[in-house]
Amino acid sequence: MKIGISGAGGKLGAGVVDELLRRGGHDVVGISRTPSNLSAPETRFGDYDQPESLTAAYAGLDRLLIIPTTALAPGQRARQNIAAIDAANRAGVAHIAFMSSSGARARPEPDVWASYFATEQHLMRTAARWSVLRMNYYIESFADEARRAFDQGALVGLGESRVAFVSRADLAAAAAGLLAGAGHEGAIYTGTGPRTWSVAERLDLIVRLSGRPLASTVLTPEALRAGLSQSGLPPHVVEVALSIRQGFVDGGFDIVTGDIERLAGRPPQAMEDALRDAF
Repeated sequence: MKIGISGAGGKLGAGVVDELLRRGGHDVVGISRTPSNLSAPETRFGDYDQPESLTAAYAGLDRLLIIPTTALAPGQRARQNIAAIDAANRAGVAHIAFMSSSGARARPEPDVWASYFATEQHLMRTAARWSVLRMNYYIESFADEARRAFDQGALVGLGESRVAFVSRADLAAAAAGLLAGAGHEGAIYTGTGPRTWSVAERLDLIVRLSGRPLASTVLTPEALRAGLSQSGLPPHVVEVALSIRQGFVDGGFDIVTGDIERLAGRPPQAMEDALRDAF
């Protein structure tokens, strides 16, 4: 079976390629705007903003994973994802999988969930066989936020929330299991860590692991928007970041499943273990 990873140049995509190669038994194709940087045995050029390149890049694939880019301009990522799905259908890919987000639901742009929901809907309507793997919030991204919090003096948010943080490596292993396995057609999985963490619990964890004091602060959306804007972020990026924090409060990441273990064949890493050397 020939399996393609579209977006193989990113950290998650590279991890999926490595997991598939470790499993063996399949032909793995890495697809990226920069194929020379990939570690896959076969590499192809494919650019989400050049749809004509994607049909050729996806030719001959039995299964394909579409990993979204980090493009955050309103509507851009949805257009990219939908173009990739249409190209895969034209190329005759038998089974298309999409890497989505926990909590994905109908929201207006530039909300972070807008592109994920629009893509899921298009995939379900047009692909002969499809699967969706929704990801909870990266442990690695939370670690970055925590390190910035020490510089800012506090871990900020919009209110109480619980999040089942998951490592990028666990998501990569789950995606590889989905692509290499059988019986996943029409399934929506959610990759999560083994438990959820409240604001107080994750603050306590950071303090214990770092040995440094840190506070947490609840801001209004207006105050958080102002703070993010002052950091120099473009307005549309500020709105996406704000929507992620609102998604925390709305409960979009407050879910624990057994899908990582089901797909990867091993339990997900505990956040305290993943963060042990982060500070």
